[in-house]
Amino acid sequence: MRIEALIAVVAVLSATTAEAACPIELAVYGDRDGAAEIDFRPTLESATVTNSFKMVLDNSVVLDGVVMWSQDVARPNGMLMHQCPEGDVTGEEIEACTVWQGVVYSVDEQGNVGLLPRERIAAAAPKKLIFSDLGHGLRTSAAYGPQGFSKVPWDVFELKGCQE
Repeated sequence: MRIEALIAVVAVLSATTAEAACPIELAVYGDRDGAAEIDFRPTLESATVTNSFKMVLDNSVVLDGVVMWSQDVARPNGMLMHQCPEGDVTGEEIEACTVWQGVVYSVDEQGNVGLLPRERIAAAAPKKLIFSDLGHGLRTSAAYGPQGFSKVPWDVFELKGCQE
């Protein structure tokens, strides 16, 4: 019986190590319909941005994403932008190129819903992410249609892998 118990402990530790092997800033997610993929990337030194990612859609459309935590009620507020101007931009310019804004939720192995972890806390990538009302926001954006992407992703993304 002791050997079986030892094997069970090793299995649990191995699974925990494997799950922790992918930090959020290197995680890759996909939606259930294969319409989009999200690739997180390390955020450079920033006082406000806690996570950075890109969303790749069909027709080679790439949306740039950032997450900034609110201060009043702590929430990870995500933004997806399409073809924003570079350099010193105004709030109006950012608003014009923003195609989605919303809270990003995480779902763990047990189905518990939480908030997207900040990358600097060395958190393992959650099993699933929920981008609240993403489909509606993207469908009504200027990036959707004949000159943009044609497939609207589901709001829930599942961990597919880890970048190296």
